[in-house]
Amino acid sequence: MLWSCRASDTQPPTWKTYRNPRYSFEFPYPSNWIAAPMPDNRDGRAFRDPQDPEVEILGVAGDRLPEIELAPSGQKPPHQFTQQNFTTQQGVTGKLYVELRSDISLMRLTLIQGRIRYYWQGRSPSKQFPNYYRFFYYVAGQYRIPLQVEGREGERLRKGDSRQ
Repeated sequence: MLWSCRASDTQPPTWKTYRNPRYSFEFPYPSNWIAAPMPDNRDGRAFRDPQDPEVEILGVAGDRLPEIELAPSGQKPPHQFTQQNFTTQQGVTGKLYVELRSDISLMRLTLIQGRIRYYWQGRSPSKQFPNYYRFFYYVAGQYRIPLQVEGREGERLRKGDSRQ
């Protein structure tokens, strides 16, 4: 059981679940965290710790989503999606990557299903990252994507298109 988001918290968090209306992925977040405005394309959403707005979790998806959008300070991640090293509670395997920098550190999960890439990211100031590591790891493990349905109809269903 994850009892706190930060080492200084004494109460267990209460949780909400973000459900993406476009790509149908979901992940939990602490109920007191502040949601960033939903982008017009509805590809994902970020949530920030109300006591430290530099601490953020983010989930997005897309069929041609450039990874640079997720990297802090506008920098590209140092390597591409290669070996899968992480399995979510749902049983989906993907790549979990941790980047420790002098200013900001992050944990990023990438899942690929068909033509869709799903990204989840937790980031914090580097000095605080050890306090958030277990929290980020827990939320990454709870990230859920729609199960793949074979064929063209399944492709439309994953994207939320109900045309027959």
